[in-house]
Amino acid sequence: MDSYPALFLDLNVLPDPPLLLTPKIEPKIEPLETPSPTTPLNPNPNTSTSVDPDITPDEVSIYSDFLRLSQLFRAAYADRLDPSFPGEPPPLPLPPPPPSTPSSTALVDPSSKAPKKPPRSAEMVRVSSMTPRDGLYFRAVVRRARASYEALRLLLVRLDAREDTSVWGFGRRNRADLKAAALMADRGLWLNRDRRIIGPIPGVHVGDVFFFRMELCVIGLHGQVQAGIDYVPANRAQGGEPIATSIIVSGGYEDDEDSGDVLVYTGHGGKERNNCRQAVDQKLESGNLALERSMHYGIEVRVIRGFKSERSPTGKVYVYDGLYRIVDYWLAVGKSGFNVYKYRLVRIPDQPEMGSLALRFAEEMRSDPVKARPLGGLMSLDISNGLENFPVLLFNDIDDDQTPMLFEYAVRPVYPPFMVQQLGGGCDCVGGCSEKGCLCAVRNGGEFAYDSSGVLMKGRPMVFECGRFCRCPMSCPNRVSQKGVKHRLEVFRSRETGWGVRSLDVIRAGEFVCEFTGLILTRQQAEIVAMNGDSLVYPDRFPQRWVELGDVLQVLPINGCQSSALVTMPLAPDFSIDVSTMRNVACYFSHSNNPNIMVQFVLFDHYDLMYPHVMLFAMENVPPLTELSIDYGVGDGGEGL
Repeated sequence: MDSYPALFLDLNVLPDPPLLLTPKIEPKIEPLETPSPTTPLNPNPNTSTSVDPDITPDEVSIYSDFLRLSQLFRAAYADRLDPSFPGEPPPLPLPPPPPSTPSSTALVDPSSKAPKKPPRSAEMVRVSSMTPRDGLYFRAVVRRARASYEALRLLLVRLDAREDTSVWGFGRRNRADLKAAALMADRGLWLNRDRRIIGPIPGVHVGDVFFFRMELCVIGLHGQVQAGIDYVPANRAQGGEPIATSIIVSGGYEDDEDSGDVLVYTGHGGKERNNCRQAVDQKLESGNLALERSMHYGIEVRVIRGFKSERSPTGKVYVYDGLYRIVDYWLAVGKSGFNVYKYRLVRIPDQPEMGSLALRFAEEMRSDPVKARPLGGLMSLDISNGLENFPVLLFNDIDDDQTPMLFEYAVRPVYPPFMVQQLGGGCDCVGGCSEKGCLCAVRNGGEFAYDSSGVLMKGRPMVFECGRFCRCPMSCPNRVSQKGVKHRLEVFRSRETGWGVRSLDVIRAGEFVCEFTGLILTRQQAEIVAMNGDSLVYPDRFPQRWVELGDVLQVLPINGCQSSALVTMPLAPDFSIDVSTMRNVACYFSHSNNPNIMVQFVLFDHYDLMYPHVMLFAMENVPPLTELSIDYGVGDGGEGL
């Protein structure tokens, strides 16, 4: 094995105790600045400096560089965290404005020169461990980047549908997913471009799902738009040899063999265009050589799997399955008769369960929930008794508690007849609605709240759907949440949160999940009910998480990108929801200060701003069998009612 004088920089290296130099097994990192060999860097300033005669000048230089880089990183990282921060990540600073102020009708001013894309660094680092506080911070960073990307993409899709090419200046026939990523890159908003991270990406969890390849690039999980092997090329690697960082397995090569924990991966190149068959022999170069070098040095790689999905806007979903180690490679004759390189990868133990396994198990649950769980625990096939669009399962393999079956299931909130003012004034769009001329669109600021697939474009103080006073049909694109749940949900018993809820489907960011139902009470009625034990939900206590969904101004603080303000701003909801006798699946959502579900107020069957419907939408892409959580505004911990 070749010998190199340094390993990857570990972002968690501490200056005390001293770093132990071990035999070199990974590529070299060139020192950014070489201290004098005669003046070794002392890790403890309170002790005297002495030089071990057995330590060579080269080893002193290596150690000094490791120490300097780790101190620089920790100092920079400390500056980004507020010491008074109690538990939630601090807000990220807005990006700097463009060099010149664009006009109010242009998304990008052609006369202004966009900032250059930040160069991809050759410095390779590994993050070996993080505190819970670090995990919250980096999760928020990744979440913010993903939300910004999706907000830009949806904005560009909407402008493209309007054929308003003058607004964003790119011309039509360009993909919104590519344009959104390009805009973020031009403003330096891609993550992990200053360092090439080996191993896990901070803030990205095993099981996370993605719908666009460009989203993988934006967060630094996989940097190749088309190629399945992402690697640091030899001309940019410190050791002069390519090193692989991640691979995507999506059925593109006929010689792949995937059994989950063990994967036989076919190298890159030689494949027919738009076909999985090989056309020529593969060569041990570029990504193929990078995989071989990673095996040689024992370097792990990230594995992302791609699957076909009807719920994806691209027809495909990508799931991050964790870290694998390459244990063998060989040259073999493939099924098409050409030489291909094969790599055997084994999943590193003690990681969370693979997201691809959750996808497969959820698919079995959707087809036959009884057969998928032969060991029992399934208490009810539908606690809604057919009231919801899809059955709501009840699963408990912990104890005999059957609490969710003891309540009347309310698919809609129950309003006392004297409470809500049944005001008219719906739209007159006979046959169907369009954003031009629709009164409900005017109430939303001149646009529909949803895209063509029913995804909420951005959060609002109030969403006005077409409803009972409108003349448009139920197929109107501005009727979404009133149609009920569109995902298969399961209430399950949890050791951590008591009762919880999870979905058997992938839920896209902005998709409707369910409504919070029960008996609606006035403030005076709620005070009386609370005397006998508080089983009330207070809508005015839900934090305004809706501001985080679709806020493109976090990326482009440019006039004209957002719609105008609502014609009528709503007042604070002045009611409570009593769930002591009737409730629905929403009552079992657990509480979290970092939720994946948000509350959005919606009106459609009346226009009394004081009594809106409490609708729940996904804040991010939620993988199947992931617990759904909302922020009740009650502090740390807690669970569903």
